[in-house]
Amino acid sequence: MLDKTLTQLAAGLARGDFSSVELTQAYLERIRQHNADLNAYISVTDDIALAQAATADEHRAAGNASSLTGLPIAHKDIFCTQGVRTSCGSRMLDNFIAPYESTVTARLADAGAVMLGKTNLDEFAMGSSTESSHYGPTRNPWNRDTVPGGSSGGSATAVAARLAAAATGTDTGGSIRQPAAFTGITGLKPT
Repeated sequence: MLDKTLTQLAAGLARGDFSSVELTQAYLERIRQHNADLNAYISVTDDIALAQAATADEHRAAGNASSLTGLPIAHKDIFCTQGVRTSCGSRMLDNFIAPYESTVTARLADAGAVMLGKTNLDEFAMGSSTESSHYGPTRNPWNRDTVPGGSSGGSATAVAARLAAAATGTDTGGSIRQPAAFTGITGLKPT
C-alpha cells in the first residue's frame, strides 16, 4: 500500500481497504528499516503517530473524516510541534522541546493528519544540500552517494523513499522545488 499516492491512500482509507493505524504502522516499519541509511528523520514520533491514527480511525468510523484524516505525514524539523523536539537541524537546539504548535502543523493536525516525525534539514534551513545538519547528511534514496537537495531534503527523501505519504517543507529560494527535482517527487509551494 505504500506505493500509492496521497490521493490513492485517502481513497483507500475512505473505502476501508485499510485503517489509519495499519497504514501508520506500515510507514513506521519502513522508517525503522531505512532511516539509518537515508537519515531522512531526526525524530520519529511512534507513540504520537499511533495515537493520532487511532483517533483518526474513530473519527472516520463516526463519519467525521476530512480528506486528510488518517494520512501519515512528516514535518520538516523547523516547524514547532508542541511537546516534541524541534531542533532546526542545529546542535544549539538539540534538546529544545517546543512549548507551542506552529500554524501549519496545527492546521494539519486539526484536519486529522498523522505526524510520523520530524525530518532532517540544512541547519536553520540555510543550505541547498541537506548536508549541514548537526545530525549528519541526508542521502538521496535513488543514489546514496548524492544529495537530495535542500534545505527540505529530509522531507523530500522521506516521501521519495516512501517513509511518509507527504511531508512539509519551506521554500525561500528553492528549498522545496530543488529537493523535489533531485528526488523525483512533486513539491507544492503555496502562492
